[in-house]
Amino acid sequence: MATVLMCRRLPRLGRVTAFSTRAERGSSKSKKEKQDKLGAAKAGTESGATIQLLKPQDYRVLYNPAAYAKSKAGSQQHVDRDSSIGDTFSSPGTTQTFPTASSQAVSPVRNALPKPKSSTLLEQSSLAMLHKEEAEKEKREMHDSKEDPRMFQKGRPEYRSLSCGSAEPAQTLPAEEGDWILQSVAGCEASPGILSDYFLRLSRLPAERRAALLSDPRFSALCHRAVTAIRLLSTPDLIQILKACVPLAVPASHPLLNACEAEFCRRAWDMGLEQLLLVADCWRCLERSVPSYLGILFSYANLHWKELTLPQFVQLLYIIGEGRRSPADLAQKVESTILKHLDAFTLEELGAICLGLFKSLSGISEHVMRRIADRVSLQMEDMSTYALVNVLKMLRYTRMDHVPLMRELGKVIPARIPATNIQGIMHITLTYSSLHFFDEDVLAAVATSLPSKVSYCRSKDAAKFLWSFGCLDYEPPNEEEFYSSLIKQLHAKLHEFSKFPEHLLTALLGLAFVKRFPEELIDFALREEFVEKTRGSKYELNKDLFTLGKSVEIECPTYQGSQLPPQLCQEFTEMVSSFAEREIYVRPEITEATSLLESMLGGPEYVKNHMILPHTRSSDLEVRLATDGHPIPFNFKDPVAAKKLKDMGVSLTDDLMSQLIQGRAHKLSPTEVGNEGSIHRQDRGDAAAALLLGAALPAAQAEPPARLWQPGEQAEPPARLCQPGEVRLALQVSNRNHFCYGSRRLLGLHCLKRRQLRLLGYTVLEIPFWEWFPLLKRTRSEKLSYLHYKVFCPQLLTRAA
Repeated sequence: MATVLMCRRLPRLGRVTAFSTRAERGSSKSKKEKQDKLGAAKAGTESGATIQLLKPQDYRVLYNPAAYAKSKAGSQQHVDRDSSIGDTFSSPGTTQTFPTASSQAVSPVRNALPKPKSSTLLEQSSLAMLHKEEAEKEKREMHDSKEDPRMFQKGRPEYRSLSCGSAEPAQTLPAEEGDWILQSVAGCEASPGILSDYFLRLSRLPAERRAALLSDPRFSALCHRAVTAIRLLSTPDLIQILKACVPLAVPASHPLLNACEAEFCRRAWDMGLEQLLLVADCWRCLERSVPSYLGILFSYANLHWKELTLPQFVQLLYIIGEGRRSPADLAQKVESTILKHLDAFTLEELGAICLGLFKSLSGISEHVMRRIADRVSLQMEDMSTYALVNVLKMLRYTRMDHVPLMRELGKVIPARIPATNIQGIMHITLTYSSLHFFDEDVLAAVATSLPSKVSYCRSKDAAKFLWSFGCLDYEPPNEEEFYSSLIKQLHAKLHEFSKFPEHLLTALLGLAFVKRFPEELIDFALREEFVEKTRGSKYELNKDLFTLGKSVEIECPTYQGSQLPPQLCQEFTEMVSSFAEREIYVRPEITEATSLLESMLGGPEYVKNHMILPHTRSSDLEVRLATDGHPIPFNFKDPVAAKKLKDMGVSLTDDLMSQLIQGRAHKLSPTEVGNEGSIHRQDRGDAAAALLLGAALPAAQAEPPARLWQPGEQAEPPARLCQPGEVRLALQVSNRNHFCYGSRRLLGLHCLKRRQLRLLGYTVLEIPFWEWFPLLKRTRSEKLSYLHYKVFCPQLLTRAA
């Protein structure tokens, strides 16, 4: 067996690791795991040489942005955990695996090149058996990576007449009989009934013989004869020919199938519902899109809805889902039928119903979904994982919170995750993040199982895993192994992101939420050609690009890769700001806080309701204080327009001209003007000090009078307001959507926002919904007292002094 020494450059985020590289068939496990199974005391007993590269214990890739150099203090405890992170690159017949070597597993002396040792016959035999077992396991994983959506059909015998794959397999015919059939077709004119029998018998040939039929001219002649006589065939015979095409693997674009589709559309209204559903199932098995036929089927079902049996209804929803088409006129009838048979459905049928609704993007009322969830939560242990995942898909689609189901799921699903395929695990994880439901046991189980299965992740699977963990702001105990394996998989799937750019942006945002910025991938995502590809996506990706680009700019000062053009950032800023003015700034809890702060601080120039970081897509109430606690005016966006000066008919006197020219009245000295301008601010500072000592605001000061900024006050242009010792406050008026469900755990995007505000020098003040929303119903004085305490907190001023 050949030995390959490979030097691979890892993403700059990760650590440099040693690779043990061997070309082997099917297996992705490390040599250490194989030796543990053997129970052998010897190391490196495989045939051929194994090369291990020296990994100095303190060697790291020099990527550690100053913005978050201290953020990974807790990750050091995971550095030395024995991990096996597979980065698998598939080629025909060969799998190359690069497991990461642990820095503690082998001492520095033993990290040197080991001497190959001879293997005993027993050990070689055992290793061969292990290779075979691992290859079979990998094949099972690949086979099971996409579950069969027709499992529900095994629960009732009625489905045999509704589906082409449910009948018992017929006895295989000898290959010689196939040759006889093809010869007889070429030699004589066959009747229509005999043609259908020929197709049936050919479909029972051995698999290798059936595969050769498509290139046989005699089979082409048989198909041509069937097309010619298609109008003469009875409906059962025509269905029999179509069913035979499934095991024969006739291509979806074959002329015979074109003729069959046209003929079935012509006969549909003369067929029964059972026959129509059977034909629709054949089309699905043949992977042929037949929108015209499905339209007729749905119209027929609508007219004969009361005749639908329970299995026919479930099969119809299955067909609707596989056709990715939702007939709007059936929506109400579907809901009423679900409620009618809810207790009679098997758990697998409930899963099939939810999958059909999910695939066809069919809306469903919260009442119906809640009834389904009620039953599932009571019988979850008896439900297959595949059916359960389908229910979760629909729960996620309707965005409905069902606490009993989610709590029961947290008890049942962690033990099942190791045996669940990667797509199922992804949908489970995505359900938790979409519903903002945090369950550490489930997420930890996912993180533990994922690294060994990461090679089966599609690009969107890896992206959604990263998004889900980042959205919930959760870093698992094996965070380094978890994130390294997924980042490697992103590199392996890099070619897919040109076609699906949304997946790369989803992944990188999920990583940014938890302070991880793989530079090579970010550079790829911010290149001009990739940005152009995002414009052609069916999704709106501008906001995601904007969030990623600005986050890198703030948190990665050493980053030297591609960046978004300034004009594009300006365009995105205007777009986000326009949305905020319509949807965010006008929310009652924000407008009330803004109005009260203006009254408390002295006017609109002391507080600004805006987005300090537009790329985080949420508003801030900005306030600035001097170190002595006095508010600083800064919001002078358009003072002339804001004041809307009116013509009051003022006479132009010598005294007024002197004020206009010199900038002040003759009657006041500059010192007097400055002192007069600071009176009100001193009063507010005294009131704040009294409140901080636990006293209530006096009646006369409970609501500071609103006033405009006066020319005599010591205010400076906005460019000079940022003085040393100044405290910039960013008040966060949050709502429930900023937190995980039923908790006070911030979601990833809002953690990112607060982290970046602090990096820019702001002090973040929380006005959480569980405190502020109840106060909205209280008196104005109570709300002012609450905001006064928040703004004039003595600890803030002490830190700034």
